[in-house]
Amino acid sequence: MTVQTLEIKGSLFSAAFKTTIPVLAGYLGLGLAFGIMLEDLGYNALWAAFFSLVAYGGTIQYLAIALLSTVFNPLEALFLSVLVNFRHLFYGITMAEKFRGVGKKKLALIFGLSDETFSLLSTTELPEGTDRGKFYLYVTLLDHSYWILGSFLGGIAGSLISFNTAGISFVLTALFVVLFMEQLKNRSNIIPGIIGLGATLISLLFFGDNLIIPAMALIMVAMLAMRRYDVLRH
Repeated sequence: MTVQTLEIKGSLFSAAFKTTIPVLAGYLGLGLAFGIMLEDLGYNALWAAFFSLVAYGGTIQYLAIALLSTVFNPLEALFLSVLVNFRHLFYGITMAEKFRGVGKKKLALIFGLSDETFSLLSTTELPEGTDRGKFYLYVTLLDHSYWILGSFLGGIAGSLISFNTAGISFVLTALFVVLFMEQLKNRSNIIPGIIGLGATLISLLFFGDNLIIPAMALIMVAMLAMRRYDVLRH
């Protein structure tokens, strides 16, 4: 990812809001789909908003819909949650230095570190003297609020309009594809992108549906090897 220095014009909150506008557009659509699907199971808009408030998980929330439509198995839900969200371990390691010294805000930042929030925070540098913790908190809370709002609006829409929900969960996959293609527009991201694709295909070939952890491990080893090579070369 390309790191860019953010020019602060006006308040930190205003700068954070401008930074999160792309996420606003995406999360409203994704949250809308989630709310519609949840309402289709009989859970109203308030349940959708509450779910997104306390279980801010994106992909796992879509999977939870499938879990709720069958006999609930808490151990299966726990295992799926850990497996699907295992990538957040890498997010946390990456953001450890940026979150250093932000005080009690760190708990909220950890809880709200979604894929898109990680992308914004990891690629944005702030001018010297800027309150990093406050800016990070604003971005995190804004992104979370977009998801909650989208879920709530989806629940309302689902209760007022009849939808055929077949295939609607694909919107999450579509968002990741778009984000991946946007990253590849930058030449410096091409090699990491190829590594990610290669690791995923290899893991899919050998591990089938249980590819997430092996793929992440392969990506981490490859990226560490690349970094080691760059250090030795220079």
